[in-house]
Amino acid sequence: MSERLQQLIGFLVESPSDPFLKYALATEYLKLGQVDNALWYYEELLDKHPDYVGTYYHLAKLYEALERKADAIAVYEKGMQAAESKRDLHALSELRAAFHAATGMDDGDDE
Repeated sequence: MSERLQQLIGFLVESPSDPFLKYALATEYLKLGQVDNALWYYEELLDKHPDYVGTYYHLAKLYEALERKADAIAVYEKGMQAAESKRDLHALSELRAAFHAATGMDDGDDE
C-alpha cells in the first residue's frame, strides 16, 4: 500500500463523511490500478454526495474504460444536471463534451 493511500485512509477515518477524501481515495486507487476499489469509492460518492460534481466525469470515464457505455452515458447526464443546478459552468462544459463523445453527438446536436 502506498504511503499516500495510507495517509488518505487515515484522514477518512478522522472525517468519514468528507467527499473530497473519498474522491481522493478513488483517484489514488485508480492510479494504483485497483479499479474495483476506485469504482466503489466513486459510486459511494454519487450515492452519498450527489452534489459533488467532480465525481461524475471521472466515474463515467471509468465506466467507459470498463466498456459500460450505457452506465457512462447515464452518469454524464446526471452530472450535467448536477453541474447545472450548482451553476458550475466549467464542469458542465466538460461533462457535455464527454457526453457528446460517448454518444457520438457533435456540439451542434445539443438539445
